[in-house]
Amino acid sequence: MTTLDRVKELCKGRGINVKSLEERLDIPNNTIYQWKRIAPSLDKIQKVADYFDVSIDYLLCRTDNKNLIEDNPVHTIAAHHDGEEWTDEELEEIEQFKRFVAMRREARKHRGE
Repeated sequence: MTTLDRVKELCKGRGINVKSLEERLDIPNNTIYQWKRIAPSLDKIQKVADYFDVSIDYLLCRTDNKNLIEDNPVHTIAAHHDGEEWTDEELEEIEQFKRFVAMRREARKHRGE
């Protein structure tokens, strides 16, 4: 399966075609079809991942798990704190989680949810 195949599958599930997706996301025509032979740019693959609420790894066929939370174990660190001081590594993981949550919030706002 290719990234293009994944996007087509997700489009089908939403009842749209790739051309409509490109229009909705302000991606130039036929860009996504080019992903069959060239790697997508980060900004465009991120737009598609946000639109479908899936991980970039899922779109790139690096995982079959669509769920962003399960692909990102950082959420457990932010959810649990036993009162000890945070390490620098833990603080960075929390910052990553904050960016992840902000990205999801923005994607939902963009989709009008």
